[in-house]
Amino acid sequence: MRVHIELDDALLEEIDRRAGSRNRSEYIRRAIAAALEESRRWDMIQSAAGAIPGSGHEWDDDPAAWVRSQRRGDARRVG
Repeated sequence: MRVHIELDDALLEEIDRRAGSRNRSEYIRRAIAAALEESRRWDMIQSAAGAIPGSGHEWDDDPAAWVRSQRRGDARRVG
């Protein structure tokens, strides 16, 4: 679908330097797709905020020991 957008001259010049005038549409498509993906990720992060309580975990007493035990218990770990 074609969409009409307005860009200031400096922005268009920057796009052309990076993508070339014949690749503007593809460059802009990729930039918009990346921006939307970033927005979706932030939405997911914000929706998950507070999902894990601040206390009552098995790692509360000694987080470093808990991490070491998790690493040792992982059969995929090398070394």
